Amino acid sequence: RARACIRIESDALAATAKGLGAEFIATARAVEAVVAAGGKLIFSGVGKSAHIAQKLTGTFNSTGVSSCFLDATQALHGDLGLCAEDDLAIILSNSGQTEEVLRLVPVLKRFGVKLVALTGNPASDLARNADFRLLYRVPREACPLELAPTASTTAALALGDALAMVLLEARGLTRDDFAKYHPAGNLGRVLLLRVRDI
Repeated sequence: RARACIRIESDALAATAKGLGAEFIATARAVEAVVAAGGKLIFSGVGKSAHIAQKLTGTFNSTGVSSCFLDATQALHGDLGLCAEDDLAIILSNSGQTEEVLRLVPVLKRFGVKLVALTGNPASDLARNADFRLLYRVPREACPLELAPTASTTAALALGDALAMVLLEARGLTRDDFAKYHPAGNLGRVLLLRVRDI
C-alpha cells in the first residue's frame, strides 16, 4: 500500500511536469517582474493548501524573494494591510472552488494585486478569475477513499518549488547569496563557517 501511494504521487508529478508550457512561462515572467520591481509574493490557501502555501513562502524567502503568507479568513478581517499594488498573490486551491479563497479574489483585485491560481482545476472559478495559472495534473489522490489531499498537495508543492528554482536561476543567485538567508543550522555551517571562525 505504501509503494502504491508513492507511485500515485509520482504519477501526479510526472503528469504535472509533462503539462508545463506557455502558462508556466508567463507566470514565471510575471513573478520575475514583480520581484525586479520590489514587490512581494503573497501566498494564500485554506486547509492543506494553506500548509503548502506556508512552505512555499519559506522557500521563496530563503532565496531572497520577499514573500508572506496571508490567511484567507484573517485577510477579510484586517490582514489585507500587507497588500500593495506592486504585489502578486499566488492562491492555492486544488478544487479552485474554496469559498474562503474565492471571497479573497475580488478584494485583492481592488488592491491592484495580480493573481496566480495554483490549482488542479483549470475550469474553476479561481482559475478563470486569475491573471495567471499554474496548473498541476493529478489523475487521482493516493488516499483509497479519494478524499484526503495527497497527490494533489505533493503536485502543488512541487510546482511551487519548480517556480522558485526557475526564478532562483533567472536571478543568478549564488551560494554566497543563499548563505545570507541561512546563517544558522547545518546550512549556515556549510555555507558560512570558515577555518578562522574555529
